[in-house]
Amino acid sequence: MGARKKRAPRRGSLGYSPRKRASRLVPRVKTWPSIESSEPIPLAFLGYKAGMTHAFIIDDRPGNPTFGQEIMVPITVVEAPPLVVLAVRGYGYDPNRGLYTLGEAWAEPPSDLELWRKIPTLSKGKEENLRILQDNAGRLEEVRILVASQPKLVGGLSKKKPDLLEVKIGGGTVEQQLDYAVKKLGKTLELGEVFKPGQLVDVIAVTRGKGFQGPVKRWGVKELPRWHKHRKGSRRVGARSHGRGTWWEIPQAGQTGYHRRTEYNKRILAIGNNGYEVTPAGGFLHYGLVRSTYALLAGSIPGVPKRPVILRYPVRPPRWYQKLGVKEPKITYISLGSKQGN
Repeated sequence: MGARKKRAPRRGSLGYSPRKRASRLVPRVKTWPSIESSEPIPLAFLGYKAGMTHAFIIDDRPGNPTFGQEIMVPITVVEAPPLVVLAVRGYGYDPNRGLYTLGEAWAEPPSDLELWRKIPTLSKGKEENLRILQDNAGRLEEVRILVASQPKLVGGLSKKKPDLLEVKIGGGTVEQQLDYAVKKLGKTLELGEVFKPGQLVDVIAVTRGKGFQGPVKRWGVKELPRWHKHRKGSRRVGARSHGRGTWWEIPQAGQTGYHRRTEYNKRILAIGNNGYEVTPAGGFLHYGLVRSTYALLAGSIPGVPKRPVILRYPVRPPRWYQKLGVKEPKITYISLGSKQGN
């Protein structure tokens, strides 16, 4: 009789622990990439997930077995109407405490934005605050803008409260970034000003929530054989404690889903201003019609329809992308068949 097996492979990654609910629906961007650009440009944009369909494109990646051929790819439609630039914020840097705010200037938002639903009062003195920022331009380390979405322009949303996002300005010098942000203050920012078709982006969003689940569904542990008698059930972990309490590495029941996650290197296949071009017959399930600016992303992204998603410049682009650069793909067909089912 052989020796009894004393260990089993790890069930589920501990890199995502603790698996708790996301603190906010619109996640904060924790990492910003460094881009090589002589002109300042925002590094992220806010949109809303509409749904999925499929398309046929010409494979343009040299070295692929299907290079030059027509291939089918699943695509995700993200509706991204123009954002309103509400404020400019400058950051200084201190070795002991990191980034700190040097000043910020707020613009008067449009009346139809209904920003009071999100922020009761706004800081006044726009001109004076801008002057303070410009006087401290030599101490600035980063320049960021605060943008707000326009839910009334999104076809699948019924809410009125805008979503806010802080976006870093990349490229150029700090002085150029400050001048760009000041010129954009109080105006709108289009998706086409930030990204181009063929570009890779990172998608940051909150995943679909699944509530409180057991260790089998939450961690993927193996269910015990059902044909034996189990005094405490088959969908549980055998060992929970090792003398001094329970180890945190042991799979246990708890919150499943509704986690902040990042999908890296999703390719933008197309950007358009007429959402009806990509809306299937009857609209997307649980969303409806896409009416404003949209982006087609290759593959799937986290979250459910209507969930806000952040498109960010890639922090770790692959080698083939660094070598070939941005190249707009050729789309030959987009499926507009009904997604409603029978």
